[in-house]
Amino acid sequence: MSIFSKIEPYKLDYLTVGNDHKLYIEQSGNPSGIPVLFLHGGPGAGTSSIYRRFFDPTKYRIILFDQRGSGKSSPYGSINNNTSQKLIEDIKNILDFLDIKKTIIYGGSWGSTLALLFSQKYPSYVYSMVLRGVFLCRKSDIMWFYQRGAHEVFPDYWSDFISLIPTDERSDILSAYHKRIHGDDLELSKELCKRWAIWEGRCSTLYPSDDVVNQFDECAISLSKIETHFFQNDCFIEENQIIKNIDVLKNIKCEIIHGRYDIVCPFKQAYDLHKVYINSKLHIIEDAGHSLLEPGITKKLLEIFNSHDELIS
Repeated sequence: MSIFSKIEPYKLDYLTVGNDHKLYIEQSGNPSGIPVLFLHGGPGAGTSSIYRRFFDPTKYRIILFDQRGSGKSSPYGSINNNTSQKLIEDIKNILDFLDIKKTIIYGGSWGSTLALLFSQKYPSYVYSMVLRGVFLCRKSDIMWFYQRGAHEVFPDYWSDFISLIPTDERSDILSAYHKRIHGDDLELSKELCKRWAIWEGRCSTLYPSDDVVNQFDECAISLSKIETHFFQNDCFIEENQIIKNIDVLKNIKCEIIHGRYDIVCPFKQAYDLHKVYINSKLHIIEDAGHSLLEPGITKKLLEIFNSHDELIS
């Protein structure tokens, strides 16, 4: 099963939110179709035209937008007034702006986090969720990838990642990166943004993929600035907030797709969510890592979205 042919948006908008952010919004597919809202990863990664191609354009009204500071939204890379709570309200504002009363939400990685947080605050807006590469934003989940855990799977990539951090600061890699990426040395900041993004890109597939690494490199500035900002602040949520509030979602159907060998967001996060989320179905992709572009993940997503009646029932 292949992704759909290239399509162009039929409508573009820029929505001003607050006093200092303007959000890029695009719509493609069928204007009268089933609304599906795509939430990109990172935070800070932005959208790509390939994301439109996971949905049948004859059946779906496909809505993509760049979150604060990401992609074509402005100001680029900005962390001002950029928190989980602000992003949740942005989603509501976008749906209201587009006069959408109810939608399917699809999110991968950080997009899965945001989908869960939004649905817990505004469940009446949500038909169902499709989540890929679940990220629960617990302290242990962040520490796994930026301090201890992933480095034992990819010690060579890790060595490149931490090489510019002084040895006496390596007990807290996240803080060391945050300080320098947001510091006054612009050349060092730029270099560390690149290394931050490449570390994530290299770890995102079961088999090495230059295409995936290059995708991360292209959004390195926004990805690195916004991710360090969010992760340094525990994503602006309480510890284990999503699991603690899971009962709010009991009437919302959820399809969870997760690669068995996901190193960025280990499978246990999807497993922990599924155990307490009574209306969820877990699809384990046995030959995949984290990336949406892993063949097994792509195939499963296409199968799920092809069963559109089940997603709105």
